[in-house]
Amino acid sequence: MTTSQTTSTSPSMGSSTSTGSSAPRYLTGHFAPVPDETEGFGLEVTGTLPPQLNGRYLRNGPNPRPGEDPGHWFAGAGMLHGVRLRGGRAEWYRNRWVRTRKLEGAPFFRPDGTPDRAAVTANTHVIAHADKLFALVESGFPYEVTPDLDTVGPCDFGGRLTTAMTAHPKEDPVTGELLFFGYSPVPPFLTYHRLSAAGELVESRQVEVPAGTMMHDFAITEHYVVWMDLPVVFDLTLLGQGMPTRWDDGYGARLGLMRRDGAGEVRWFDIDPCYVFHVGNAYEDAAGRIVLDAVRYSPAGFAALWKPIGGAVEDPSVTGRLPEADQAACLYRWRLDPATGTVGEQALDDREVEFPTLDDTLTGRPSRYLYTAAEHAIVKYDTVSGTSHAYDTGADSAPGEAVFVADDGAAEEDGGWLLSIVSDRAGHGSRLLVLDAREMTPVATVTLPRRVPAGFHGSWIPDARA
Repeated sequence: MTTSQTTSTSPSMGSSTSTGSSAPRYLTGHFAPVPDETEGFGLEVTGTLPPQLNGRYLRNGPNPRPGEDPGHWFAGAGMLHGVRLRGGRAEWYRNRWVRTRKLEGAPFFRPDGTPDRAAVTANTHVIAHADKLFALVESGFPYEVTPDLDTVGPCDFGGRLTTAMTAHPKEDPVTGELLFFGYSPVPPFLTYHRLSAAGELVESRQVEVPAGTMMHDFAITEHYVVWMDLPVVFDLTLLGQGMPTRWDDGYGARLGLMRRDGAGEVRWFDIDPCYVFHVGNAYEDAAGRIVLDAVRYSPAGFAALWKPIGGAVEDPSVTGRLPEADQAACLYRWRLDPATGTVGEQALDDREVEFPTLDDTLTGRPSRYLYTAAEHAIVKYDTVSGTSHAYDTGADSAPGEAVFVADDGAAEEDGGWLLSIVSDRAGHGSRLLVLDAREMTPVATVTLPRRVPAGFHGSWIPDARA
């Protein structure tokens, strides 16, 4: 099939800084931003796209404007990438910056020192809830966007949301509610929120923690919210230096159980020092324990990631303390027992992985399979048998998060497909890979008309939700 495309140059909004010849890692190779917005139609397909895939695959990630260095990979302006699939065809690809107030040049802090929650990057995730699509970043309000990636504007749910909103909300598959939180470097440090299935903010509840930390994700189960209070703390002396956070080995690490019905106080469980960006899933087992599976970074592993992408690592105990083998981010399990107050923890694998996903209809309920991205592979974990199965995407490739799409009517939990944007590490090109999730074998590849930079999270938006 032939491909046609049109491009428009990057809008000139605000000042920028040239990166020069010594560009940081997050501005080079497959991390390098693209300079414009592009559309392509009638995309080339290798293999056969399942005709059941009728919808849009959308993915978000940082993409600074040309010549701009935001100081940290996480701080680049948000750009959405979308691929429209229908009837076994790849109809279009397009990319669009999220037109936030920050992109228009507005500062995050107003002259009176209060934050403008709409002056954010909206660069981390894109989700559907109720009848809306939202581009998310954890520092501010969500931005509503259209199915064709145009920006509608910031959303504060009728003025009821007064904190930031995490980029990792959890939709309860039974109630349809969207549970989320906001964190802050100043009190209130942590606030829990609940949207109804219809999209109305119906609950906001402050949660007591000793300080503001970078709480990137959390988990839910049928009856609990699971908090992760970990030692990456805010340090406002670092404002203007990328991200105003640093590792603090003295802060400690703990997991908290909070009942979703509001009964009782949060119950905290101390754990070994670590950091978690992304949760796979959590659920309550037959013995009443809460099982949490997530990707865990050791202190040295966090430093190994954080410094190259622009972050500060202040605590000298973090670096050089642990052997190189302990620096990988690996899939890990904690078991919290409310009856005894004890916690067990163990590594499920020693392979370095990130971006764990699952069948979202099992969020907070017992599940068997998790899907992760590795250096040049998509890895499927069977958490019941303890086995894993990897599909190698090629030695010079960089696969992104693999989003699971269920095959309607499939009896097995892994009955469906995995969608991942795979890019060339040298920064030359990208493709949308479609894998059979049961067998971990490719069924189709869509050649994209432009390179897609390394990014964060995405969603499959079926036509019924678009």
